[in-house]
Amino acid sequence: MILFMRRWVLAIFLVLGAMGNAGAHPHVFVVVKSQLIYSQDGSLKAIRHAWTFDEMFSSFAGQGLDKNGDGKLSRDELADLAKENVQSLKEFAYFTLSKGEARKIEFGEPADYWLEADDKKVLTLHFTLPVKGTDFKGNYELEVYDPTYFIAFSLAEGKPVSLSGAPAGCTVNAKGPGSEPASPGEALYNQLQAGADWGAQFANKITVRCP
Repeated sequence: MILFMRRWVLAIFLVLGAMGNAGAHPHVFVVVKSQLIYSQDGSLKAIRHAWTFDEMFSSFAGQGLDKNGDGKLSRDELADLAKENVQSLKEFAYFTLSKGEARKIEFGEPADYWLEADDKKVLTLHFTLPVKGTDFKGNYELEVYDPTYFIAFSLAEGKPVSLSGAPAGCTVNAKGPGSEPASPGEALYNQLQAGADWGAQFANKITVRCP
């Protein structure tokens, strides 16, 4: 097991340490809201994510960070963890993949990132992924998921994905994976390679169509 000296990634891999007995099930749960941001010329400029973690993981990640002992986690107290999070996400391609198009969307380093905690200390990570290049226009599809399915991403209720500054007539449709399929069983799980894209069947699909 590879141990990262970063709290967020370390937590995930500590969970994965028990994977031989756990089967192919998610161990961290994230609710996703996203905004697709456009430039004045009609090209996709950035994706702004807000990822809310489950209570158990939030509790683990926030341990020892309440420095002033007021029972709350401020953005300042969470600043280092936020930085570690976005730096660690790079290795996983930010769990944001473009598929089904001739030209893939590539992202630069995350910007404008922070963590916030609600009254129950549930953590939400905010970060913006800038799109490389300035000419990405037209139709495209994004998928948000973990290829290994140890992290389960689901779309927020209501309107999980919105467009900001998009050309007139552009529409966005966000669709989750639907009901979870049955567990594949430990035998199949043990056959999976580290790079297997098992989680693709659980992908949340974001489709944008422009006239």
